[in-house]
Amino acid sequence: MTEAATSAAPALSEKARAVLGKRNLIFVGLMGAGKSAIGRLVAQSLSIPFIDTDAEIEKVSRMTISELFAAYGETEFRALETRVIERLLRGGPRVVSTGGGAFINENTRHQIKIGGISIWLKADLDVLWERVNKRDHRPLLKTENPRQTLENLMIQRYPIYAEADVTVLSENVRKDVMVNEVLAAVANLSGESELPSEGELQ
Repeated sequence: MTEAATSAAPALSEKARAVLGKRNLIFVGLMGAGKSAIGRLVAQSLSIPFIDTDAEIEKVSRMTISELFAAYGETEFRALETRVIERLLRGGPRVVSTGGGAFINENTRHQIKIGGISIWLKADLDVLWERVNKRDHRPLLKTENPRQTLENLMIQRYPIYAEADVTVLSENVRKDVMVNEVLAAVANLSGESELPSEGELQ
């Protein structure tokens, strides 16, 4: 276990874990928001499994996300993504990191909403761009002006991400700080009646 994960206050982890129960904690948000990095550490703090849906999709298809986009297009990719996420959310509890477009797809969003507690890692453009501009494996950013493309995605997607059960601001701070903020946000949901109950997820 990493130092970042162990630095989470045990009492905070215990309270968040109690609120989660048998439900999944599902991270949504744009590329570069930190869904996989923070999600993995949150899972360690909660002592439950972590799954990255993009990695799972690549595993079952034996193709990279970029190869899937190139070969089948975004529509077919989203259909595959929905099927994989639906399967992953049948079990629990676990922390699940989803691809940037997953929550935007209506069918996938429905599966996420009934599959557990969704948490949006919200970041501003400068933070996202700093994190993604040195990588070339983002199929949606392979354009003449990738920063403008990223900004356009924010404009299109942020109103939909806002439907998530929880929003946590993703900033350039230490990962253990982000982990504690996520755990605190989940722990504070103990009185939220609109969340799906564990019985509804069976």
